Amino acid sequence: MSAVVPPRDVVVVGASLAGLRAATALREAGFTGRLTIVGAERHAPYDRPPLSKQFLTAAEAPADPLLPLPDGLRARWLLGRAAVRLDPYRRIVTLADGTRLPYGGLVIATGAAARSGVVDDEPGPDQGVFTLRGRDDAMALRAALTPGRRLLVVGAGFLGGEVAAAGRALGLDVTLVAAGAVPLERAVGREVGAFVGMLHREAGIDLRTGTTVAAFGTGADGGLKGARLADGRLLAADVAVLALGAAPATGWLAGSGIEAVDGVPTDSRLRALFPDGTTVPGVVAAGDAARVPQPLAGGAATALGHWAAAAEQGAAAARTLLLGEGAPVFAEVPSFWSDFHGVRLRSVGLPALGDLVKVHECDRDARRLEVSYHLDGRLVGALTIGRTSRLAAYRRALAERTSG
Repeated sequence: MSAVVPPRDVVVVGASLAGLRAATALREAGFTGRLTIVGAERHAPYDRPPLSKQFLTAAEAPADPLLPLPDGLRARWLLGRAAVRLDPYRRIVTLADGTRLPYGGLVIATGAAARSGVVDDEPGPDQGVFTLRGRDDAMALRAALTPGRRLLVVGAGFLGGEVAAAGRALGLDVTLVAAGAVPLERAVGREVGAFVGMLHREAGIDLRTGTTVAAFGTGADGGLKGARLADGRLLAADVAVLALGAAPATGWLAGSGIEAVDGVPTDSRLRALFPDGTTVPGVVAAGDAARVPQPLAGGAATALGHWAAAAEQGAAAARTLLLGEGAPVFAEVPSFWSDFHGVRLRSVGLPALGDLVKVHECDRDARRLEVSYHLDGRLVGALTIGRTSRLAAYRRALAERTSG
């Protein structure tokens, strides 16, 4: 095997958690070349999970949840300047202002954008209908969540549940609309979804299941007045949040030869792939913008959208830029968490893969739950509420599978 020649200059597109972890790992591994970090937002890298929790409910003006910048990063920051084009053959990234950035190594870490477009002529934030993905979104939503107002949350996944819980904590009347029979059904199954639905209802949230929004209604002033559900029921609302998931922010790669509609496909070392399966020279991808093979899913490429995945993949992508085939295969066990109504939900593995859910504890009074997920008789995930310490054994078992 020929020796790998590390790139002399690296461009990180995405001033995100994954992007920052990649940049940090490069320096920690001894990379001394030019390092440029490009960010579409004007903000320095920040933590997104607090945006749907403490950032909304803090009594005083919340501090920006900035990620710590390590000493010695020595990066050139190009913030508020989105990437618009990639030429992987000449190795050039072009920014919206026309700046052209040649690179030896490229990290794609542009994250994801909130899905919207529930209905035609959908109102925007000025009329009271919000999405929540970035820091500016959270600031605008926070200003709208005043006590006594009526909040409608469309989508009862993790983000929707957290926003609904924040609304209740702030004293709003909250309606949460779930397309499935229970919240989180597709992500973690009906058993967990029913438990979470119970938590929402105990907190005073009006949970509407098996439906979605068909139309929004506005008043003479253009402001939101309510919504009509697909089942015909009418809801009054002053503020609405669309929590319908996110799509990888990879539109800027159109014309590059990389098919990234659902995220940048990568190999097991996070190297970006062309449609024929060959690697894109000098390009790696990480975080919400990437689809990475998952050993627990039989090697199927998966976009996870979780904090831990972004952090771990960013560091792994940096190692691949420096070591090539000598870099370890990425086989971290996925994990995620969510907080609402004073409890913490934590999971390891890939619960959505399970064809069998085993409930090991379900104590609604104590608000404790432990379940495991199995596919063809093999463990693929586990989830707890109020029983975080029990996940360690599941993680070890899953790690043995992914490293085998």
